[in-house]
Amino acid sequence: MIQPIMRNIAFLKQKSLPATQADRQVALDLLDTLKAHESECVGMAANMIGVRKNIIAVNMGFMNAAMFNPVIVKKSGAFETEEGCLSLIGVRKTTRYEEIEVEYEDMNFKKQHQKFSGWTAQIIQHECDHLAGIII
Repeated sequence: MIQPIMRNIAFLKQKSLPATQADRQVALDLLDTLKAHESECVGMAANMIGVRKNIIAVNMGFMNAAMFNPVIVKKSGAFETEEGCLSLIGVRKTTRYEEIEVEYEDMNFKKQHQKFSGWTAQIIQHECDHLAGIII
């Protein structure tokens, strides 16, 4: 179900909590909400729909995918960029990494370890910041 976008900075600055299989519907809502905003958004974290759980949805180019409890375990190739956010007005400067490795659980709660680069890596980093309460 498409959910309203959270814009309360105090809420967005709170760290998210570990996700469990009971949070699967949150991921489905997150994917629905990302799809509804695809013309202006390429990734979302659960706190952007008012749920403090470690779940992100990311546009992978050909599809949107949800990740439960993502952790960036390796990063390389730092670069400076500017990013916007559906929850915030304007753009801000930030440092991102060209290549990352992420450990997460998929929709079936099977553990995954994947490498990402370029635009997809940048989206994942932005959404993981959201989970940590970091607003760029």
